[in-house]
Amino acid sequence: MARKPARKSKTPRRAGPLRSARRFLLRWLRRIVLAFVALVCVGVALFAFVNPPTTLYMASESGRLGGVAHEWVDLEDVAPVMARSVVAAEDANFCIHWGFDMTAIRKVIEDGENRGASTLTQQVVKNVYLWPARSYVRKALEAAITPVVELVWTKRRIVEVYLNVAEFDEGVFGVQAAASHYFGVTPDQLTPTQAARLAAILPSPKDRSASRPGQFTQARAASIMDGAATILRDGRADCFED
Repeated sequence: MARKPARKSKTPRRAGPLRSARRFLLRWLRRIVLAFVALVCVGVALFAFVNPPTTLYMASESGRLGGVAHEWVDLEDVAPVMARSVVAAEDANFCIHWGFDMTAIRKVIEDGENRGASTLTQQVVKNVYLWPARSYVRKALEAAITPVVELVWTKRRIVEVYLNVAEFDEGVFGVQAAASHYFGVTPDQLTPTQAARLAAILPSPKDRSASRPGQFTQARAASIMDGAATILRDGRADCFED
């Protein structure tokens, strides 16, 4: 019988330089993504219980101005109408969404408007974890972190942090400093009118005044007072009320 020709042994081909580089990059990309996810989870879990001492923007303003007015105050020591006022002004559906108000987003798209539809949670994420300048990178990170905050933090905690890191005037951060700066009172002493005026100057506190409100701020404050009363009546304030 004729012998079958012996099969040639196949030697494994070495991966080319391009394939090796691709694998190296993918490996490091996975590591970077995992490290980012871990960092986000740790940061979100930490600030669910620990009060953020400052923010990037607050630190930047402190360096520019030589210091800022800021003192943390627990939400239980803030007049409930203040919390309702900022929610009514910034995110009336706060208690019934998971971080993104799809109804508001659709309305902005349908109306062809350029204004944002950021929720209170998105603003907290931007203020606490990111930077103020608008960019696609920041918006992408904001969109990634927002659901994590909604999952880990309570709604009451989100409102509490928002009130403590929001800017109310140049170098004035948080409702404790704002109440003293504008009205000479503590946050628990704020009246419905004062609370509405503080909410009305957001998100442009450097252009508006709560103690000397212009016509626009007065009209906006009146609308916010109505909104605060409305969300109290219809239950949209239940998630952050005692």
